[in-house]
Amino acid sequence: MKQDNIIGVIILAAGSSSRLGFPKQLVQFHGKPLLQHVIDVTDSIPLRVKVLVLGAETDEIKKQINTTDFKVVINENWNEGIASSIRSGLKAAQDVDPELEHVVILLSDQPFIERNNLINLIEVQLKGQNHATYSEYENEIGVPAIFSKDVFKDLEKLSGDQGAKKLIHRDNFEFKTVKFDKGIFDVDTQVDVDRLKQYE
Repeated sequence: MKQDNIIGVIILAAGSSSRLGFPKQLVQFHGKPLLQHVIDVTDSIPLRVKVLVLGAETDEIKKQINTTDFKVVINENWNEGIASSIRSGLKAAQDVDPELEHVVILLSDQPFIERNNLINLIEVQLKGQNHATYSEYENEIGVPAIFSKDVFKDLEKLSGDQGAKKLIHRDNFEFKTVKFDKGIFDVDTQVDVDRLKQYE
């Protein structure tokens, strides 16, 4: 992976996990919380800027997570939807390095994310000079995804529960996808937690 591009990462972990009843960021998988797993995966890649966005249950989460290399941002408006966390995270990332060229966006509840998934995303993005490169699973596109600075303004305009997938409907928006079949599995309910235990 090229070292001369200024790439950042934003992990979105501000939601309240209302369907689960306790913070899904702290669901245990392979001996560590899901959020810690995502942090550790991103820490294995030489990214210039690392931002973690927290919101609901911040104190409880911070007690159990090692965020040493990350700038932690508290999104007080997390209940407005995911777009507020994207905006908060992007502002923080640009504050850390105003020359930021690309930003990777991840969630905290995809247990099967691995280092290679992120490297593949980044390499496709840099090679193609796309506005964005998304993960693809079961004919859907989603996160993890990486965005160029050309669309940072568009990310800043998202609102409510609008995720960054909305940008594909913008005129002249150029994007590619990278297969991540296991990305379809995320954790929202107790049923998901029980299913996850089968992979321990």
